[in-house]
Amino acid sequence: MLARRVAPTLPETPMHKLRTPLSPAGRLFSIVAMIEALTWAGLLAGMVLKYGTGTTELGVWLFGRLHGAAFLLYLVVAIGAGARLRWPVWALLLAVLAAIPPLATLPLEQWFRRRGLLSGHQAATAAAGTEG
Repeated sequence: MLARRVAPTLPETPMHKLRTPLSPAGRLFSIVAMIEALTWAGLLAGMVLKYGTGTTELGVWLFGRLHGAAFLLYLVVAIGAGARLRWPVWALLLAVLAAIPPLATLPLEQWFRRRGLLSGHQAATAAAGTEG
């Protein structure tokens, strides 16, 4: 009698459990980066309506104000998260510079997330290295 070979199975772990959880500062950075990008998109749409079609100035009026506030909030949160999570200088500079081109905060946030810069492990590792 021949025994049937069964391929070993991997444990079924949902993908969301494989990701490193975000720290509170990383979560705030992520949310504000999304808000900054959405207000950029609204401002761009308003500019198309104002200058492209000439229909209304309302989009630029509204999203110009919203984006100005979101831009300033993003800068404050990026600097605060960089200090709290102990980002290297290059990461902090990239975070600040990403606020300038339209929608650049979204890919930057995803890249920071993949690198673990929003999880707080870097800060915890640095703090553990200084104790003792």
